Amino acid sequence: MTTLAQPATVKSAPPKRTIGFVTACSIVIANIIGTGVFTSLGFQLTDIQSGFALLMLWVVGGVAALCGALCYGELAAALPRSGGEYHFLSQIYHPAFGFMAGFVSATVGFAAPVALAAMAFGKYFNGVFGVGSPVALSFVAVWIVAAFHLGNLQVGSAFQNVSTLVKLLLIGAMIGGALFVPSKQPLSFLPVAGDKASILSGAFAVALVYVMYSYSGWNAAAYVTSEIKRPEKNVPRSLLAGTGVVILIYVLLNGVFLATTPAQEMKGQLEVALVAGKHIFGENGGRFAGAVICLGLISAISSMTWIGPRVTMSMGEDHWLLRLLGRKNQHGIPRNAVLLQLLIVNLLLLTQSFQDVVRFTQFSLLLCSLLAVLGVIVLRCTRPGLTRPYRVWLYPFPPVLFSLITIWIMFYLLRSHTAESLAGLGTALLGLLLYFCAGKRPDRLR
Repeated sequence: MTTLAQPATVKSAPPKRTIGFVTACSIVIANIIGTGVFTSLGFQLTDIQSGFALLMLWVVGGVAALCGALCYGELAAALPRSGGEYHFLSQIYHPAFGFMAGFVSATVGFAAPVALAAMAFGKYFNGVFGVGSPVALSFVAVWIVAAFHLGNLQVGSAFQNVSTLVKLLLIGAMIGGALFVPSKQPLSFLPVAGDKASILSGAFAVALVYVMYSYSGWNAAAYVTSEIKRPEKNVPRSLLAGTGVVILIYVLLNGVFLATTPAQEMKGQLEVALVAGKHIFGENGGRFAGAVICLGLISAISSMTWIGPRVTMSMGEDHWLLRLLGRKNQHGIPRNAVLLQLLIVNLLLLTQSFQDVVRFTQFSLLLCSLLAVLGVIVLRCTRPGLTRPYRVWLYPFPPVLFSLITIWIMFYLLRSHTAESLAGLGTALLGLLLYFCAGKRPDRLR
């Protein structure tokens, strides 16, 4: 058996391969760099004080993201249909597992990044302009963005691209500006006694949850395989180069934060980039940096508000129980799906705990990613003749390493933060159970 059975569909022309290596690298970088790198360090400093261990968090997380991206590259090439884990797990294991992954993605998978970005926006906006309540500002941000997306407004890719470019320029300015700022604390980035124990500790594994959130987007980078020129070469090269650049940026940027800003000022703080920016550029320069980050956060909220409901809409079109979510208005906008995501975002915002939301959502998302990456090994064993335009380099090392790191994180997350982890697991199991109630629509089975 060389191919997987696909539902009978109308044949369409294959997409044109217009994306080259450089553009593919840009897609990888733009998808990864988001809210996390500007918000995570303050929570990591609570349990880890070693400079070397803190930087190793970003290296280990980057290696895991790279291994996962390479595995998704093979899956996207072997199973060339949109849908991400919703499609992968359906084809590899059973449609029930695909529905579970789609349910997780359609609910918390997109709602959580919106909520987290909104929380960060409220904190940064209040820190920059000194007006408004961070809580109220976070609600206002998601409501205004949702209102635009409920209308007949198409948010162009230009805004996303420009905001990403501005964000990269800001990161470059912070790294360059740090060269002229004297170190504010006696912190060494070289390994010292006790670092090995720190890296192997449960605190390190739990801190990796924030790092994996910061690297989220690696699993979306391989989804344009069918549009990339010479995918068997450019897909793995762009994933390696793009993720490698992000690893370097993240390590340097967090090194800059640690070297220029007293740890006590950042510990437990969400807006660490604003705090560090004031030490690097001065009071006014730091506020300007914070304003730029606010722009980037609105961009992230807008992007996820646009993409998330489309996933829910697709599930509503496929499953009769969710048919209300598949309906669109006269402008083609899935209003019910947008409103459902807005409701979930508001519920997450009510917790007002960035840490709890990350732990709750990352457990279920890590589970779905783990099943997808393990699917590379499953497909190699069960369908060795399946056409694979691209194969994972150094197989089976990437899927095994990703799986070990992910299981390690999930184990300590479940052990240290049981309630949030079980809530995340419950979300996944709810999606699994709903599958048996939300059967395929008759018109979709023909």
